[in-house]
Amino acid sequence: MTNFIDRRLNAKNKSAVNRRRFLRRYNQQIKEAVSDAINQRSVTDIDSGESVSIPKRDVSEPFFHQGKGGHRDMVHPGNDQFTQGDKINRPPSEEGSGAGEGEATPDGEGEDNFVFQISKEEYLDILFEDLELPNLKKNQIAKVTQYKTVRAGFKSDGNPSSIDIVRSLKNSLARRTALTGKHKKQLKEAEKQLAQLRHAPHNHSADIHILEAEIEALKKRIKKVPFIDEFDLRYKNYNKLPLPSSKAVMFCLMDVSGSMDQTTKDMAKRFYILLYLFLTRTYKNVEVVYIRHHTQAKEVDEHEFFYSQETGGTIVSSALKLMSDIVKKRYPQDEWNIYAAQASDGDNWADDSPLCVDILNQHILPLIRYYAYIEITTRNHQSLWREYEKLSAENSHFAMQHITQVADIYPVFRELFKKQIK
Repeated sequence: MTNFIDRRLNAKNKSAVNRRRFLRRYNQQIKEAVSDAINQRSVTDIDSGESVSIPKRDVSEPFFHQGKGGHRDMVHPGNDQFTQGDKINRPPSEEGSGAGEGEATPDGEGEDNFVFQISKEEYLDILFEDLELPNLKKNQIAKVTQYKTVRAGFKSDGNPSSIDIVRSLKNSLARRTALTGKHKKQLKEAEKQLAQLRHAPHNHSADIHILEAEIEALKKRIKKVPFIDEFDLRYKNYNKLPLPSSKAVMFCLMDVSGSMDQTTKDMAKRFYILLYLFLTRTYKNVEVVYIRHHTQAKEVDEHEFFYSQETGGTIVSSALKLMSDIVKKRYPQDEWNIYAAQASDGDNWADDSPLCVDILNQHILPLIRYYAYIEITTRNHQSLWREYEKLSAENSHFAMQHITQVADIYPVFRELFKKQIK
C-alpha cells in the first residue's frame, strides 16, 4: 500500500495554528497511533518523532448527498441519447460505491490511510499526557520546578493565534492620529475658509479654486495613511513562571539475575526508559537512583544500569535493603518525595519473599509516596507476587502490574502514573 507523507516545512509558522487544531481534533486517533507505534520501536529510538497513520474513514468530513428515491428533473446539455422527460434507472448501490479502507475498486483504485509526521516534542507531549507522580507533596521549595504559563505584556511578533486585537487597534488609532492630526487640522481650517468665501458678498472664485485644490490634496494625503499597518500589530506574550515544588527522587530497581532472559530485560529497559523520559519531560531535576541486583545489589549509573551484562542468582531483598540504606543516608522523608519502581520476573528464593515484605512494611513504605512493582513474565506467578498482593491490599500507595509482552508496557505505564482525580 502506498503512503503519502507531507514533509513540507511550515514557512514562518503560517500553518502552525492549523496543525495544532488538527492535533486537537484527532487527538484520540493520534493517541492510539502513538500507543501502537511505541511497541514497534527499539530501546534506543524511543524518544524520537513518529509517522502517525490515521485511517481514511476517521478524517473524512461529513457531507450532504442525494439519497435513494425521489424524483429529479434535469437536462444535461450536449447529450444525444436522452431528451427531457426520459426516465433513467438508478445504478445498483454497489456500482456507485467507492473502495473501502485498504480495498481496491475493480479498476485497481483505492484509498490510502492519512499519514503525517509529528515532531519529538509533539510525540512526547501525547505520550505523557495526563500523567503525574502520585501523591507529590509540596513540602519544601527545592530543585524540582514546575511552571505555570502567565501573561507578560505584549510583543511585536508572534503567532497569528496570539494576536491581541484591541491592543493592535489602539496602536493603529495612535499612529493614524499622529500621522494625520496636522493634516486634519489644516483640512478643517481650509474647509472653514472655503465656507466663508462662498458666502462672501464679493466674487472670490480664484481663492475658492485654490482652497478646493488644497482640500482635495489634504484628503488624499489623509486617505493614504492605512487603517492598520504591520507595525501596529501586537501579540500576547507569555512567560513560564516557576512554581514552588518539592524535592523528588525515583528509585529504579531492576532484577538482572539469570532467570531474566534478554527479552525480559529489554522489556524492563523499555519501561524504565519511558519512566525516565516522563520524569525529565514533566519535572525538572528529579533525581534518579539506579539499583541493579541479582544475589547482591549495587547502585550504578545510568549507562551501567541499561547496558551492563552482569548476572547471577536472585535475592530481591538485597535491592530493598540497599534502597532503605540510601534513603536513610541521603533522602530525609520531611524534605523529599520518594518514589520507587521495581521490575522483576518474579523469580526469587521462597524464604526471601517474606523478608522483602518485612523490609517494605517496616523501612520503605512508611517513608515513600508511591511504590510500583512490575512483574514481567509469561509463567505463573510465584511467591514474590503472592506476598506483594497481600502488601498491596493493605497499602494504597503500593501498586502492582503484570507485563507479558511488549504491547503491555505503555498501557501499564499509563495505569501506574495516571493523573489522580482530586
